[in-house]
Amino acid sequence: MSKLDEYVNRLKAKIGFEWSNPSLLTQALTHSSCVHESRGQGLHHNQRLEFLGDAVLELLISEYLYQRFPDRTEGELTKMRAASVCEPSLAKVARGLDLGRCLRMGRGEERSGGRERPSILADAFEALLGAIYLDHGLEAARRFVLEQLNPIITDVVAGRLDRDYKTELQERLQQNSPDPVSYVIMKETGPDHDKVFTAGVIYRGQIIGQGSGHSKKEAEQQAAKDAFNRLDALKHTGPKPSGVAE
Repeated sequence: MSKLDEYVNRLKAKIGFEWSNPSLLTQALTHSSCVHESRGQGLHHNQRLEFLGDAVLELLISEYLYQRFPDRTEGELTKMRAASVCEPSLAKVARGLDLGRCLRMGRGEERSGGRERPSILADAFEALLGAIYLDHGLEAARRFVLEQLNPIITDVVAGRLDRDYKTELQERLQQNSPDPVSYVIMKETGPDHDKVFTAGVIYRGQIIGQGSGHSKKEAEQQAAKDAFNRLDALKHTGPKPSGVAE
């Protein structure tokens, strides 16, 4: 038995599911770099399962927060959900499951530290959830999500997690105007296994902040942080300019 198989068996024991379709678990734990390096060979990467798992996760956490906190406003619930399912939170849960060691991954991605990269870990968690949903249904997915994320939600409620700058920026801007806040990926650099994304925050047709990261989500958070910090600086130095951020 290979080391990878040992880690996957430990994961199976941790989550406690008997798989009707084991290929779903294999797919959930297959990073795109593995498929690209092997030129397919019958493998399927986890991006479609990640897409599904993301939607299931948002539904289940929204339902849980709605029921657990009946006195919280829509804005408060949205902020709590965003902090609970953001990339750093999901990466933390994935590390607890040791998902990094369970992934089938290309050599280049592995050499660049892919098994510890937050974006890859968070995506793997969502893919695993998507696989659980397809194989076992919504109730099993709900049990898994709440078991894994309850400590995170507790930290969110207590204010012990990293700040979610995207939500904070939107709240700050929309205090004065209902105009939407949007994000655009301005640049991608580096090889496929080690890409760096640069994102911009757009508000009223202007770029008000920029940031970079190894995933689009991370880049958007950094761009939001940049814009938020600029707003804080302007608060102490004078009125907001209407031009593009420097």
